[in-house]
Amino acid sequence: MLSDHDVAACDGCRARIRWAITARGRRQAINADPDPAGNLAAYTDGPGTLRVRVLTAERPTLEHAEWQAMPHAATCPRPQPRRSTSSRPERRAAVRAGDWRWGR
Repeated sequence: MLSDHDVAACDGCRARIRWAITARGRRQAINADPDPAGNLAAYTDGPGTLRVRVLTAERPTLEHAEWQAMPHAATCPRPQPRRSTSSRPERRAAVRAGDWRWGR
């Protein structure tokens, strides 16, 4: 049985979600309850971090203490716009028009 200590609410639809870390180290919202139709395997690692991996043709079954989960983005009726993945906002390089000459 899963604990409810890490359950949050989706900003768009107020559904119960959990935040997990993917194999690439990114955060992903998953539905809080196990779902046999999901394509993710979720598990809690040693320090207690919820991690997910995609069920692929190479590893199609659940292993050890994993449970099947559905990504929340696939079921949310009001998806939130994606945020930029860069840490810096896009900025144009400033070019100062000037009067310069080669010095002799």
